Amino acid sequence: MTAYTLPELHRPPAAEPATVHTVASGDLRPAANVTCWPTQEKLESDLAAALTDLGWKVHRGHAVDEAKGHGFIDSQRAGIEVFKRIPRDAPLIVVEAVWQYSHHVLAGLRDHQGPILVVANWSGEFPGLVGLLNLAGSLTKARRDYSVLWSADFTDEWARESLRTWLETGTLTHDTSHVRPLPPLPGADPETGLGVALARQLREEKAIIGVFDEGCMGMYNAIIDDEFLNPLGIYKERLSQSALVAEMRNVPDEEAQEVRAWLDRAGMTFHTGTDEATELTDAQLLSQFKMYIAAVRIADDFGLDAVGIQYQQGLKDTVPASDLAEGLLNNVQRPPVRSRDGARELYAGAPLPHFNEVDEGVAVDSLVTNRIWTAMGLDPATTLHDIRWGEEYDGRFVWVFEISGSVPASHNGGYDKSYSMRQPPMFFPLGGGTLSGVSKPGEIVWSRVFLMDGGLHVDLGRATSVELPEEETRRRLDATNHQWPIMHAVLHGVTRDQFMARHRANHLNVAYAPDAATADKALRAKAALFAELGVEVHLCGDVAVQPQSQP
Repeated sequence: MTAYTLPELHRPPAAEPATVHTVASGDLRPAANVTCWPTQEKLESDLAAALTDLGWKVHRGHAVDEAKGHGFIDSQRAGIEVFKRIPRDAPLIVVEAVWQYSHHVLAGLRDHQGPILVVANWSGEFPGLVGLLNLAGSLTKARRDYSVLWSADFTDEWARESLRTWLETGTLTHDTSHVRPLPPLPGADPETGLGVALARQLREEKAIIGVFDEGCMGMYNAIIDDEFLNPLGIYKERLSQSALVAEMRNVPDEEAQEVRAWLDRAGMTFHTGTDEATELTDAQLLSQFKMYIAAVRIADDFGLDAVGIQYQQGLKDTVPASDLAEGLLNNVQRPPVRSRDGARELYAGAPLPHFNEVDEGVAVDSLVTNRIWTAMGLDPATTLHDIRWGEEYDGRFVWVFEISGSVPASHNGGYDKSYSMRQPPMFFPLGGGTLSGVSKPGEIVWSRVFLMDGGLHVDLGRATSVELPEEETRRRLDATNHQWPIMHAVLHGVTRDQFMARHRANHLNVAYAPDAATADKALRAKAALFAELGVEVHLCGDVAVQPQSQP
C-alpha cells in the first residue's frame, strides 16, 4: 500500500477562560487602509478599555503590519490564515471603524463556533457603520448567527451593559418591534391591482439586469443567485468591465463633448483643476462621458432593463470613476445617447436604472420601483444610499444617507442644483467626478431587498427628506465625505437603534413622491408587487398600507 504524506492540519487551540478575541477586516485598497488606521486604532483602544473594565482579557487575532502601515485583514487569504490561529470556540469581536470587504473574514466566520459580535464606532468620519451593516447582511445571507453593537467610544452605559450581556450569554437582542409582516391587501384597491398586474407582467415578459463583474468590494450580501431571481422573471446578463473600457475607446471625443455641453446648458457645476492626482480635470470628465455613452450602447445591445457597474476593483486602475455616468443613467432628463449609426436615440425619455456597486438587491428594487413609479406617472428616478451616520437635530434624529458618488439630478432638484467634485484619491486613484448635491426636501419610500433564511425578503418604509440649515449640512458633509451627495432623512416610526439592529445591508433604496398620500399609495403598490412575486414583505415603522376612505 502506498503511503502518502498529508499536509499538517492547523488546529486552533482551545479558548482561554474570560478571553475575547478580536479581528479587523479592512479595505483591499492600501491607501484607504493606511488613511483610516488611526481611527481604527482608537476604536480598538476604546473597546479594549470597556472589555477590561468588565473583567475580560483581549487578544487581537493578528498583528499590526508596520511595513504596510496598518493592522487590517486586507485579503481573503490573509483572513483564512488569521482564523487558523483563533480558537474555534472563543468569543469573537469583529471591530470596524472603516469600510471593509466582508469576504476577507467570511470564510473564518462561517466556521467559527463561538459567539460573534460585530461592533462599529458611531461616527461619520469613515464608513465604519456601513462596514458593519454590510458584514451583518453577509452573515445573514450565510445563515450564521451573530450580534451587532455600536457606540461613539464604548463609555456609555447602554454599550457597556450590552457588552456585558453578550459576554455572559453569547448573544445580544435589540428591539425590532417596528417590523411587522404585510397584512392582506384589499383586492379592489387600485394600487394593489397595479402591483399585482406589474408583477405578473414581469414574470411573464421577463427582464434582464446587466452585471459588469459581480461581487463588488466583497459584498457577499449583494450577490443574489439566479435561483432566487429567475422565479421573479429577472435574469442576469453577465458582462465584463473590460468590454466597457473597449466600448469607451470607440466613442469619439466629439460625442463625449456633446454630453458636457448638454450638462453645461442644464446648469450643472463642475469643480475642475489641472492636477490629475488631486483635482477633477476635463480629461477625467471626458472619460466619464464616454463611459456613460458606452454603458447605454451596451445596454441596448443586450436589451437590458437595468445595469450595474462594479468599478471599485480593476476599473479603478484603468479609467476615472463611474459615478458621474451612474447618476446620469438614473435620471429621466439626461444627455441623449444615440446608436452607433446615429439612427436611434437609446432609452429616450426614460432612465436606464443603474444599481451602484452591482448590488443586486438594489437591482431588483430599482427595476420594480421604476415600473411602479412610471405607471403611476411619478418621477421614477431612484438611487441607493449608504447608511452612513446620523445625529439629533432640533429634536429629531436625522440620518446622513450618503452614497459614494452620484444620485439622479432630480433628487437634488435639477442639474442646476447639482455639482461634480473629484472623487477622494484614497479610493479613486484616477479621479473622476461625482454627481452631487443635497437631496431636496420631500416624501420618500425607502426599501431593501435581501436574502435571509434561504429566501428573498424586502423591508419597506416611509421617510421624509428634510432641509437643514446650510451650516448644519456643511458640518455633516465635513464630518463624512464632502464630495458626495447627501440626504437628510427622518425615518417614520423607526428609531436609530431599531434601524441599525434590523437592516440587512449597507445600502437602502429611495424614491420620491410628490406628497405623503401618493408615497403611501406607491408603497402599497410596491408591497403588492413583491408579495405577488413571492418575496416576503416586511413593513418597517409607520407605514399606511390600507387605502384611505374617500370623503
